[in-house]
Amino acid sequence: MEELNSLFYGFSVVLTPYNIVLMFVGVFLGIIVGVLPGLGGANGVAILLPLTFAMPPTSAIVMLSCIYWGALFGGAITSILFNIPGEPWSVATTFDGYPMAQNGHAAEALTTSFTSSFFGALCAVIMITFLAPLVARFALKFGPPEFFSVYFLTFCSFIGMGKEKPFKILVSMMLGFGLAAVGMDMVTGTLRLNFGFSELLRGFSFLIAVIGLFGIGEILLCMEEGLEFSGRSARLNLTVVWDTWRRMIRFWGTAIRSMVIGCWLGVTPGGATPASFMAYGVAKRMSKDGADFGTGKLEGVLAPEVANNSAGTSALLPMLALGIPGSPTAAVLLGGLLVWGLQPGPLLFVEKPEFVWGLIASMYLGNIATLILCLTCVPVFAAILRVPFSIIAPVIIVVCAIGAYTVNNAVYDIWYMLMFGVFGYVFKKLDYPLAPLVLALVLGDAAESAFRQSMLLAQGDLRIFFSNWLVGSITGLALFALFWPIVARGLVALRASRVGATAA
Repeated sequence: MEELNSLFYGFSVVLTPYNIVLMFVGVFLGIIVGVLPGLGGANGVAILLPLTFAMPPTSAIVMLSCIYWGALFGGAITSILFNIPGEPWSVATTFDGYPMAQNGHAAEALTTSFTSSFFGALCAVIMITFLAPLVARFALKFGPPEFFSVYFLTFCSFIGMGKEKPFKILVSMMLGFGLAAVGMDMVTGTLRLNFGFSELLRGFSFLIAVIGLFGIGEILLCMEEGLEFSGRSARLNLTVVWDTWRRMIRFWGTAIRSMVIGCWLGVTPGGATPASFMAYGVAKRMSKDGADFGTGKLEGVLAPEVANNSAGTSALLPMLALGIPGSPTAAVLLGGLLVWGLQPGPLLFVEKPEFVWGLIASMYLGNIATLILCLTCVPVFAAILRVPFSIIAPVIIVVCAIGAYTVNNAVYDIWYMLMFGVFGYVFKKLDYPLAPLVLALVLGDAAESAFRQSMLLAQGDLRIFFSNWLVGSITGLALFALFWPIVARGLVALRASRVGATAA
């Protein structure tokens, strides 16, 4: 009851005409940030942060948080329409979202994405409202061994539960680990795999790789297929929203599982990107249509979108309660709080209740505003596919080049983007999965760092990954996922032998 009273107080602080206008402005800017490849939520918030210094702290955080929600929602737009993830956490959305658009169901895919994003974020905000103290204490239990176990679970899920051949998955993942190792070793300071090129000192940016692998690679593939630059048709009837909602109700179990995964990895903090990959892998394993994932299944869009928005939103909880940012964007927001003279932590709830509960109230209102704005624009987004691809393709290439350049303001990144585009084209022609490569590239550095820190703590003893119930259960689950194909074949053989014995 105390939380509800505080929340209503927060609504009274936020619900002013000035703040409501800032909400919609922030959402609109956030969608643009999410759509533009290479910019990213953290960069967008950082760029726009100086605009808020003259505002009252509550109004400023309302606008910045709505930019965050808009980026979380908007990253799926280009993923679905053009197979170009606007954000790292939108990569898993391309696996089924883009095939849906290609099959003429762009409006359904966008509606599923926006609605799933709203559901995931709403559940995370409810968790923040009522479970903040408990979840914050749980987050403190995570150290390097627990972080590595989470990453290990994500990798094993892809190998053991993927529908592709394990050999091809391993080859793709190993290449991703190799690309992630390029640059300077953050532990020893030595250079790795740069072959004397100073431009490789900072390694390969994940966003540049994604833009090339998915965006440029798709254009090269379309050029080979007879240069058929014709846009796919898309239904523009708003009744599609209602029809899609009715279909989504059937996947309530997938939504709940994905939400739990997202909130868990957001608070720990694992991040929205591994949450989306893990939720997609679990959904593919648990679904009766799992073998058809990747061909344009609505459930394959719902799972990663629920997970990444749950993780992205719940990452704000350790930032507020402990002063520990759970994501890059949360780290930027933490810097904003310090600029405004606010110190995140338990005392913030006591000293500045109007700010904390105003922020939590703005999470509810900002998500509603984002859902309304995005769903209203579904026909506009879907209509883009009616434009001939001969017009869209050059625009995509220019946007990709701009996005690649803005990551580090380096011309060489454009060449890297083109190189990854060729990689993406070759991988698709040879029927090698891109998802494991992307997963290893984005999580390779973090997993390596967590593993090496764990080994330093344990003096090289691998038993540290079974040293307590938390890390042991995660590691055990990862090993179970890795060897699941063998276990499944054993169960099938055992069942067949029992049936044969019964028949005899």
